[in-house]
Amino acid sequence: MKNIQLLGLLMVVAGSFLPLVHIPVIGNWNYWKLDHFLAAACWILSAGALFGIVNNRAGAARIFAVLLIILFSFTLFAVKYQASKYFSFMPFVSWQDKLAGIVKIKWGWIVEFSGALIIILAKNNKADR
Repeated sequence: MKNIQLLGLLMVVAGSFLPLVHIPVIGNWNYWKLDHFLAAACWILSAGALFGIVNNRAGAARIFAVLLIILFSFTLFAVKYQASKYFSFMPFVSWQDKLAGIVKIKWGWIVEFSGALIIILAKNNKADR
């Protein structure tokens, strides 16, 4: 279980450096370019999950993984919301929606969510204790 959970944790940490959002003229943004505070929160929660994994506290690791999923969901919602509100100066709603649609979600989120899910779904093995 430890090795699988550590793999999931590695995916979460590596996912913070992968492209998460693509903005056409600017390029790809990772967690650190999106928001430093959210990236720091991701790493702090990852450190808590690492503490739970290393000390054989599967429950603590799962709690931190759930908190990571909540953080990722919040960040996705915030990115979409900010993109839609950024173009609110446009006179027509259809133009706002079209311009907000150019901000694309990239494949790094799959790595982030799957890493946290691996931590949650890793089977508790009595031999690890």
